[in-house]
Amino acid sequence: MRVIKQLRRNKGVSQTLLAEAVGVSLRTIQTYEQKDANIPTKNLSKIAAYFDLTIAELYLRAVNEMSDTYAENKTFIKHGCVFNPLDHGKYTVQIPLVLVERQKNYIKSLAESRLGNSPFRTNFVIDFVEEDAYKAFEVSGDSMNDGSIDAIPNKAIVLGVKTRKESFVRESNLMIGKIYILVCKDRIICKKITGVDSAKNIQCHNLNESPEYQDFELPFEDVLEIFRIVKKQY
Repeated sequence: MRVIKQLRRNKGVSQTLLAEAVGVSLRTIQTYEQKDANIPTKNLSKIAAYFDLTIAELYLRAVNEMSDTYAENKTFIKHGCVFNPLDHGKYTVQIPLVLVERQKNYIKSLAESRLGNSPFRTNFVIDFVEEDAYKAFEVSGDSMNDGSIDAIPNKAIVLGVKTRKESFVRESNLMIGKIYILVCKDRIICKKITGVDSAKNIQCHNLNESPEYQDFELPFEDVLEIFRIVKKQY
């Protein structure tokens, strides 16, 4: 994000000093200051806090200061996400992020407006733009952490594509074996779906085989939103 370089220069802060404050290498800060950098949320939060900003304010400055460049690159907004075309058909996308600490607020806003608002944002690089909405979620706990390549550990950030509930039931055979974010009436969970029975109960599986993580059934009526996970970052 070039806005980081501008903020740093306005404050008279060197790259080395910022790197020390964030807890990363000088080379990492140099990478973060590039236009299409993919910055982990935990480090983006530290950078925003260093300049007395929230992540949302940091992104707002980025959009305002780079509006001309965005226009040239045919940047567009879809479902509340900002897409910036890259070479080779790829895109960077700025996405609403639901942090663990803000899950209850998100569920409340979803119940009130059906929009599910979040003041935070993060960014991913994607290969193509899906028709349905994107949203990012911070994962809580290690129930999906089995140490494998599919593992999703505590505090990981996952990118989800919204799946229509009616499609989920109608085409449940296509959903089996995939990992989803399930936004429920009282919580947000990340689980592998192993089936949907005739009573519309979703069979939820944990990757972590420790005894405290037991598989369970989730009544479909308790699910408000479903997101198919397409990417993750730590």
